[in-house]
Amino acid sequence: MESSDAEVIAAIRAGDAALFEELVRRYQSRLFATARRYARREVEVEDIVQQILIRVFQNLDSWRGDAPFEHWIMRIAVRVCYDALRAHQRNREQPITELSTEESDWLENHATIPENSSIDSDAARSLVTRAFEQLAPASRLILTLLEIEDRPVKEIAELTGWSVPLVKVRAFRARAEMRRVLSRMGLEKYL
Repeated sequence: MESSDAEVIAAIRAGDAALFEELVRRYQSRLFATARRYARREVEVEDIVQQILIRVFQNLDSWRGDAPFEHWIMRIAVRVCYDALRAHQRNREQPITELSTEESDWLENHATIPENSSIDSDAARSLVTRAFEQLAPASRLILTLLEIEDRPVKEIAELTGWSVPLVKVRAFRARAEMRRVLSRMGLEKYL
């Protein structure tokens, strides 16, 4: 019979650090899935997950048990991802390139026949990734949580530690920033 998260954490706190591996096993797929939404290269994803696990282990004593452990660990995950986005933003190069043929074709098809827009999802994914890379970290985080992961505003506030009004303001600003990015990319006719 599998021990609950609370029992495993109690044992870790009592000195059995090897049981942390059990928590890693339980949550690693969810952490990797979350990190992949914020980083493109697998090496970056692995680094982010490693940072999340380090922070979880270092702060395990701060988990009070009044909310599910999964919520607590995901809150840490979102914050580490946000930190990684900000660090990446400071060190990134901003290449200005034309759209690939596949991206242009997808846009034209989507604009004329929206039902067929799912035909080449790789081109759409590439286009969205390119636009997201040009956003500020806070904008990228809020749009990912709100639009891609389809999380409610209240949950985003809990995950980020921001107030509900601040989440709404950042979402408004992020959408405006996305419009500016798309305009710079020459895609204003698709807005």
